[in-house]
Amino acid sequence: MSAEFAIEARGLTKQFGKLRAVSALDLKVPKGQIYGFLGPNGSGKSTTIRMLCGLLTPTEGSAVVLGTKIPGNSQKLKPRIGYMTQKFSLFGDMSVQENLRFIAEIYSYPRKDRAQRIDELLSKYDLLAQRRQLAGTMSGGQKQRLALACSVLHRPELLLLDEPTSAVDPQSRRDFWANLFRLAESGTTIMVSTHYMDEAERCHRLAILDRGVKVADGTPQALQQQTGMHIVEVMAENPYAAQAALAGSSEIASVTQLGVRLRVLIPVRHDDPLRLVEDALKASGVSATTALATPSLEDVFVAVTMESEESGQ
Repeated sequence: MSAEFAIEARGLTKQFGKLRAVSALDLKVPKGQIYGFLGPNGSGKSTTIRMLCGLLTPTEGSAVVLGTKIPGNSQKLKPRIGYMTQKFSLFGDMSVQENLRFIAEIYSYPRKDRAQRIDELLSKYDLLAQRRQLAGTMSGGQKQRLALACSVLHRPELLLLDEPTSAVDPQSRRDFWANLFRLAESGTTIMVSTHYMDEAERCHRLAILDRGVKVADGTPQALQQQTGMHIVEVMAENPYAAQAALAGSSEIASVTQLGVRLRVLIPVRHDDPLRLVEDALKASGVSATTALATPSLEDVFVAVTMESEESGQ
């Protein structure tokens, strides 16, 4: 394994009966970066994370995580990783401080340093006022901060986060990501699964999964540049009529409505995408303005998952 990667996986596969949840996944996660896993529910993100931390045994393939081979040595790996599940999994009938003490005991954190470490985490994650509050009575954002504090209490080298912001408000999501960037800057490698496009754009690198298959991998900027599609934005007085007019064209890959705008994807083999869109609108008697746009990560996701469907993966 290269010293620059925290995770290297080859051919990682997980079969549940007839369901192939993850298929021949190759992965390289650089140390000290935030690596995103983007995909819809059921795409294999959670299954992959559970295999990487030793909770699930792969059907085929293997991985080296922090220099430790998986499967086979997960007990050696567990003290070096932090894992935060999508669902709040701490003890609701224990206080914030009691949950942190319990985690410190689980990880055998040095007794002489526990009180100082817990106070440090309560301050860092804005939980001082909730120190004695029962965890089950806290808001979603507070529970999220407590879960993150528990995940990093033992100073893990690798942090695995499974859709950690799925149940919190936008402000809590922003604050959570600010904490992740601080952890990455201090040297922690972070792997985070998400189905939010704006979160995926914050990652240093990301992989896009579709039905268990990795369909794209790279920096958000590089993926946006490699969409393979022209992006045309359409402004129409009647966006529904415009969408109907464009959806009927076999040359147009995708039409998505975003408020009063339409986002149209056209394969790059077409030299004049604006003309193609304008002709389709004109043929249906729809009045609209068109303009070329820069690809977004959502455009990338649509394009690569469409390619996956067409190739039968």
